[in-house]
Amino acid sequence: MPHLPTAADVADAARAIAGVARRTPLLSSPELDAIAGARIFLKPETLQQTGSFKFRGAYNRLSRLAGEDRQKGVVAVSSGNHAQGVALAGQMLGIPVTCLMPADSPAAKIERTRRSGAELVLFDRDSDDRYAMARDMTARLGAVFVPPFDDFFIMAGQGTVGREIVEDLQVMGVSPDAVLIPCGGGGLTAGCALAIHDLAPAAAVWTVEPEGFDDQARSFAAGERLSNAKTSGSICDGLLSPEPGELTFAVNRHQVADSLVVSDEEVKRAVAFAFHELKLVVEPSGAVALAALLSGRVDVRDQTVAIVLTGGNVDAGLFAELIG
Repeated sequence: MPHLPTAADVADAARAIAGVARRTPLLSSPELDAIAGARIFLKPETLQQTGSFKFRGAYNRLSRLAGEDRQKGVVAVSSGNHAQGVALAGQMLGIPVTCLMPADSPAAKIERTRRSGAELVLFDRDSDDRYAMARDMTARLGAVFVPPFDDFFIMAGQGTVGREIVEDLQVMGVSPDAVLIPCGGGGLTAGCALAIHDLAPAAAVWTVEPEGFDDQARSFAAGERLSNAKTSGSICDGLLSPEPGELTFAVNRHQVADSLVVSDEEVKRAVAFAFHELKLVVEPSGAVALAALLSGRVDVRDQTVAIVLTGGNVDAGLFAELIG
């Protein structure tokens, strides 16, 4: 097993991305407090660079490259948000970026990745082996592969979300009882859990996944990594990882209290709630933790709870349908 990050590595990542990544605020909502019977705080990474938390890990990873590695560039595989994060980080640091993205990724994510200067290679989500394609391209270019979640520096960078949550709550004189985190490959969860449990050891960290793609929940129950039976079929395009990462699972199996699963219909209602009640644009993948709260998937009465809204990159047509 390769070396795994610690809370100290998350703190180091916080220093690396300071002044580049945005420190997103914690937002409160009387409506949510009343619905949950709890004190709810939202972490809107929708306001982050590129509209997603993914920029944090991408910049932390690319900023560690030096010399020839910077010149030859990097290759990333992503349904969209990781691609945008790597592309912008590469543009800022002068590092060439090639991104492999599913052809059915939201058009906005494809266009914004291209706009940041990345070379795009589109693939079929259901039939193409994305990682085999990435390995071939990395070897051909002599580039560095930057995975979407299963990477030491990616996990540490994403963990700054959890670190900021606890730090900002401590300023208010409170500590989180629970933190709900949308989960695909598990990189955000892993980094956040390390930081949260370092600063607030008693806090429970929950993952939230879409129905039919609950590989984390099933893997935790089985004690080993299990795959999803399919790679498409949910509006939560950013959470359709084939299976938990090797490194992320090694961290999360000891850090996560439990896993929650929500339906696409519950996610749709959460996206609409975020717009109408909170005035936030949240993509379906970014709204699953909010969906779990609104649907009563977990009882948090009388607790202090943080909900991570991971991204806001949704095509206008779909968003209009969801909020209608």
